[in-house]
Amino acid sequence: MTRTEVEPSPEGVPGALSDPTSVLAEELTYAGADGVQVNGYLARPAASEGALPGMIVIHEAGGCNDHIRDVSNRFAALGYVTLGVDLYTREGGPPPMDDLQAMMARLFSMSDAVVLGDLEGAADHLRSRADVSGKVGCIGFCMGGRYTLLLATASDRLDAAVDCWGGFIDRATPDERSTPPRPTPPLELAEKLHCPLLAAVGAEDTNPSPELGAQLRERARASGQEVEVDVYEDAGHAFFADYRPTYRPAAAARLWERIVPFLAGHLQSEA
Repeated sequence: MTRTEVEPSPEGVPGALSDPTSVLAEELTYAGADGVQVNGYLARPAASEGALPGMIVIHEAGGCNDHIRDVSNRFAALGYVTLGVDLYTREGGPPPMDDLQAMMARLFSMSDAVVLGDLEGAADHLRSRADVSGKVGCIGFCMGGRYTLLLATASDRLDAAVDCWGGFIDRATPDERSTPPRPTPPLELAEKLHCPLLAAVGAEDTNPSPELGAQLRERARASGQEVEVDVYEDAGHAFFADYRPTYRPAAAARLWERIVPFLAGHLQSEA
């Protein structure tokens, strides 16, 4: 473990961390699938009493970058022991973001089974800590939203899940429903949802589209779990990513206002 300096959030972002001294952070590794060590960024409140809920933050295609670390810090400030996972650990880092073809090839080649094992390892690591209570939630963005849904449906490790515009939940690639690395689309597992789910879709997005969000709502509610799928007007894909031109401050603020009470109700309550 390596202690790392916490930076303040960009000004004006939802849930902005203004006092970096209120959060402690460190770089660490944890045991993922097959015992392989996976890199992670752990953030927790500097002053807290007793065990706190755990949160997993899953990055978008850009990897566990400064934005994901900042989002992890924001959740830590809310009272969560937060683990930002680096799902590119096995690949040696994120794909080249200026080469769309190479980036998509990397994503489509990653094994769902291995990623699922790495995420289950993240949940197990959090629950093994003395400062974490028995409850663990997860939030993911873009590719991370897809993996959040996969974890919430194919595993029993979560107590709450937030899927932010997870793409390719209904197919493996633009041309194939199923591939060996991605054998079953998460949408087809939705009826097996193991925990409450909050999903966010931009009205201007196409992957996932609002219509696909409606399918997710219908299928996931068949599980008997609490399911909410919200569509955000005047927003497209990645509207929470404040470092990208897709950022939409108003929609991002509305999303944060939904996320905070949803997670608190399922992770911080005594029930």
